[in-house]
Amino acid sequence: MDIYSFIDIILFVTSLTNWEEFIQSKHPDAHLLQTAAWARLKSGFGWQAETVQSADAGAMVLFRPLPLGVSIAYLPRGPVPATISALSALLPQLDSLCRSRRAAFLKIEPDIRGDPAAAESLGRLGFRPSPNPVQPPRTIKIDLRGSEDEILARMKPKTRYNIRLAMRHGVTVSASEDLAAFERLMNTTGARDAFAVHAGTYYQKAFAEFGPHRGVELMLAGYEGEALAGLMVFAQGRRAWYLYGASSDAHREVMAPYLLQWEAIRWARARGCAEYDLWGIPDADPETLEKEFSARQDGLWGVYRFKRGFGGLLWRSTGAWDRVYNPLLYGLYRLVAAGRPGNLG
Repeated sequence: MDIYSFIDIILFVTSLTNWEEFIQSKHPDAHLLQTAAWARLKSGFGWQAETVQSADAGAMVLFRPLPLGVSIAYLPRGPVPATISALSALLPQLDSLCRSRRAAFLKIEPDIRGDPAAAESLGRLGFRPSPNPVQPPRTIKIDLRGSEDEILARMKPKTRYNIRLAMRHGVTVSASEDLAAFERLMNTTGARDAFAVHAGTYYQKAFAEFGPHRGVELMLAGYEGEALAGLMVFAQGRRAWYLYGASSDAHREVMAPYLLQWEAIRWARARGCAEYDLWGIPDADPETLEKEFSARQDGLWGVYRFKRGFGGLLWRSTGAWDRVYNPLLYGLYRLVAAGRPGNLG
């Protein structure tokens, strides 16, 4: 390692340490994807993280280097706080940073509820709607306030039944560090449901980065000595997120994923979380979701039927927006990215 690389590492660590202090002191309920731990996770997989701050507002931006010294910039679920006014205040710094990194464009996916007023404001700031989101804009959020019985009462009857059925069958759920078992489950689920999964090293690093502050729990559901399902649940402030989950093809009749999800909800409540985000459902209006969920299995439709049973509320962010610095390269990106949602992730 040369002296310049060593200096870069020191600056990166120092910057993220300062950012972590900023988040915990001023915005403890910031979105998970704006944390220093998330920046460290993504830095191990081709991204470079930088932060900007202005008074009490800030943003963690990820850069993906491209050939010829250019890059693309991505602001996931930021800024903090998640407001249009914070974004407006940070915009001069964001522009300066992106231009210094020769970014072709900046993609943002604010943690802001989607409505016409938000869209109009983003347009006035010079952003354009992007047809290529990274994260799913629509999700289901479960209210964790109240007693366990009250949370269960808000679920669909079939979901409550399946949770209790798993208990009667003797399914057990426990915290685990068996990331190899989780990787096997993820690969099985990816092959069965035809979606891409991360390499095992990704889950290992996620567990390592969030683990020291108990910001993550790996939970496995077992039956007759075999791991049937697993998930990784993350927490930051008073919010929790179900980002990664998988199940095997064996003993599906014992409904292990239902009890597993319930225990993850209980873990989030024990940490003081008031909201549990099920992370990602089809981006369709409520009427279409209810009309088509029983017949469709493609894309996120395959998990929507499972998630809807837990009694949460539909929530849609304002989606993905792009701020263009190099129109030629941006046009090329649009051609390459067409039909490939999540292409930056």
